[in-house]
Amino acid sequence: MSGTNDDADGKDDPVGGVRAAAEQLWEEDAVKLLGLILGIFALYLVGGALLDFGARQQVNLLANLFFYIGVFAMLALALNLHWGYTGLFNIGVIGFMAIGIYTTAVLAKEPALTEPAAGSIGGFGLPLWLAIIGGVLAAAAFGGLVALPALRLRADYFAIVTVGVSEIVRFTVLESDFQKMQIAGYFVGLGGGSGLILDFDPTDDLLEALGLLEPYTAFTESAGAALSLGSNPKPVFDSLLYGLILLVFLIGFYVLLRRVGNSPFGRVLKAIREDEEATQSLGKNTRRFKITAFMFGCALMGLGGILFFAVQGAITPSAFRPRLTFFVWIALIIGGAGSTTGSVMGGAIFAAFLFRGPLFIKNVVQQNVDSDAVDTFGQAVSPLISGLDPFPMLLFITDNLQQLQLVIMGLVLIYLMHNRPEGMLGHRKEEASTISLNRPERSTDSPGATPATDGGEPVDGGDTDE
Repeated sequence: MSGTNDDADGKDDPVGGVRAAAEQLWEEDAVKLLGLILGIFALYLVGGALLDFGARQQVNLLANLFFYIGVFAMLALALNLHWGYTGLFNIGVIGFMAIGIYTTAVLAKEPALTEPAAGSIGGFGLPLWLAIIGGVLAAAAFGGLVALPALRLRADYFAIVTVGVSEIVRFTVLESDFQKMQIAGYFVGLGGGSGLILDFDPTDDLLEALGLLEPYTAFTESAGAALSLGSNPKPVFDSLLYGLILLVFLIGFYVLLRRVGNSPFGRVLKAIREDEEATQSLGKNTRRFKITAFMFGCALMGLGGILFFAVQGAITPSAFRPRLTFFVWIALIIGGAGSTTGSVMGGAIFAAFLFRGPLFIKNVVQQNVDSDAVDTFGQAVSPLISGLDPFPMLLFITDNLQQLQLVIMGLVLIYLMHNRPEGMLGHRKEEASTISLNRPERSTDSPGATPATDGGEPVDGGDTDE
């Protein structure tokens, strides 16, 4: 009888309990991230099916998504440490990426003890893992050199310095005087306008260091035959494996920066962002905190640059123009500055829909729509004006989506700044203390104890005055 009354009163509602549990689960950041990434992969797989992609093309599609989501999310996290946590307006991200990959390339390339032929430049021949550490440390050290004088400037002037420094880096690697040099008996250099050939393979070097290269090669042959990936499946599996390696690095970035944000160091950075003078009045050396945060963020950007360019086979100075910096800024704004989870989500959305999306949509439309696009804007707008026929204009826009990519990014950025400046996840509550500041409940069994109030009153440290 009592169970019937409970049902009548709505106290035992299984559907409501499941709904409440689902809503509570959706509040978890990890669930939101997983749902977003799975949704992106599902959309791309459906698009691949519409394009009649085979198994090899679908696997390549997934590998490219892993790669671009991983690198843009990592770079957005690094920039979030500067801008979202500390309020440092750094628009020279690509310069620190260049420092990281160029240093790694020079340290890892095979040594040349005799003067190499024209167009060929050697290095110091260090193991790749050691060269990567050297690239990260070089980016951090260069960030420290920039921060020492630049952090005395206001935010807008500091931004000008960072973008100027990134251009100085690009013009330095272009300089013919640094194209080929002799250091400690080694013929090394930055390659000048011709760039550097990266004569290392991150996936093969990692597998060889772990003693797994031969089993991996055998696995790719058998798995490639089973999945019908063609006669040479190893490059496909290499791309997928590198994407998974980036995912591991992304998880490490995410965990590290969440811990930094919730640490006393991170809370001081947020206080500097809100009011540096007030933070300084509390006895904090804000300059030291800002330099440390800037160097740390630059190290992460250097690592991001290494992971971004290491698999491309070669690097040239033209790849380090400021455009990539603004791509990272758009990713951060989409997710929301100050939010670690939002930075990852912003990087994923930017990579999937703004960076790779226009070309993918163009291919899907052209594959499934038989009509040919018009060649000029006049031919597209004429039917729209005369006969109110929007179809030629839509086909013209679709055919030129890749050329309109920057315009689309600008429109998205303007919309976000007007309608959602705080990003996807909105303003997140930040705990001021890692311990509860409520008065603890007292037991009524002890002599002289008073019954606990509902929740207690906030007091410093959670203690009561006797």
